[in-house]
Amino acid sequence: MARYTGPRVRVSRRFGIPIFGPSKYLERRNYPPGVHGPKGSRRKSTEYGLGLLEKQKLRYYYGLLERQFRNVYEKALRRRGVTGEQMLQILETRLDSLVYGLGFATTRSAARQMVGHGHIKVNGRKVSVSSYAVKVNDVIEVKDSSVSRQLATKNLELSTARAVPEWLTLNKDAFKGTLIRVPSRDEIHPIANEQAVVEFYSR
Repeated sequence: MARYTGPRVRVSRRFGIPIFGPSKYLERRNYPPGVHGPKGSRRKSTEYGLGLLEKQKLRYYYGLLERQFRNVYEKALRRRGVTGEQMLQILETRLDSLVYGLGFATTRSAARQMVGHGHIKVNGRKVSVSSYAVKVNDVIEVKDSSVSRQLATKNLELSTARAVPEWLTLNKDAFKGTLIRVPSRDEIHPIANEQAVVEFYSR
């Protein structure tokens, strides 16, 4: 499974937000990386550069490589509706995003790993593809094995401070969750300007 394995704090500092989760280092140095420190970040960006920045934010946040992210955009383009909102909905209804949203994993990268290692089932069948498109009323559950359940139990305890999204229902005792509807753009609260991403790709 292809994934980003480079320096994470450096990426978060570049964007000025905790892309990969909270970081004390980012709090101490909340300016872009570079030898010139805070002064080196005072540079103007072009319209192209701003679009690229927004695209990279989403790509790193959801853990996708460039080709994968481009495929998401093209899939959204073929759907009816606002392309940017469709793109966000595709990203949020991926299996790894829902595993993270339900609290079965503490980070998105951990969610991808859980799926890839076969700990997750959809409608009773094991699914090991993190990009699997979950449909409304699909049931996501942790595999009934001691290793899978122990891992999920630990992650659920660590994820109590993070609310389960309104478009999901969670049964902690049964280690099951359901996608009850597709989220709207306002509910997703994107970390980037998705319209700038659409304009970037439509050049």
